[in-house]
Amino acid sequence: MDLQLTGSRVLVTGGTRGIGRAIVEAFAAEGAAVEFCARSADVCATTAAAVGDRVTGTAVDVGNAAALAGWVEAAAGRLGGIDAVVSNVSALAIGDGEENWRASFEVDLMGTVRLVTAALPHLIESRGSIVAISSVSGREIDFTAGPYGVMKAAIVHYVQGLAYQLAATGVRANTVSPGNTYFEGGVWHQIQTGQPQLYADSLALNPTGRMGTPAEMARAVVFLSSPVSSFTTGTNLVVDGALTRGVQL
Repeated sequence: MDLQLTGSRVLVTGGTRGIGRAIVEAFAAEGAAVEFCARSADVCATTAAAVGDRVTGTAVDVGNAAALAGWVEAAAGRLGGIDAVVSNVSALAIGDGEENWRASFEVDLMGTVRLVTAALPHLIESRGSIVAISSVSGREIDFTAGPYGVMKAAIVHYVQGLAYQLAATGVRANTVSPGNTYFEGGVWHQIQTGQPQLYADSLALNPTGRMGTPAEMARAVVFLSSPVSSFTTGTNLVVDGALTRGVQL
């Protein structure tokens, strides 16, 4: 299927590793021009060089409102507009404590809100797409209950509100909620080595017998962002191998 993304102009936050990098790679493979950000300038540069010529990485702390807005405007200028944004970055602040609540609020939730706010004039002009990465932890209670799960749930609510509010402008807004996603150096790799019982218990919950891959999550994001999904807005696409058992109504 041709996703009609050739020449599209895409912004991705948190694009150097795991799901974020896979999203950058998937868009680039579809012929899009991609600007992504992450915290390390060196890693941004090596990632961009590895992925391809139409990919640019910039060091940005999405918890810094001014820096994030400045990056969006600069990227839009370089690209000549914006057709899609993907809010992917997360503080991954698991566990209670005010510091984790604050980090999750500033990075996960407000990072999404600020990205959308800065990009919205460009997206309205292009009748573009917003996708935010939530999590199955926003749907049900698990070991991430607390700031991480709460902010992931809030992201779904925020984006579904956007879908309704922006429908008349032609801008679409959706979320993708990944299940447990394994990659080298990622959270589940660290749990596998540091907390093997938690890893084994979590793996056993999935009826497929495995965890997902970043590429599997990225394909969902790219599809929802594409013109092929032109009538899909306000949805929360769960990609979890039947891990969660709640029914979305």
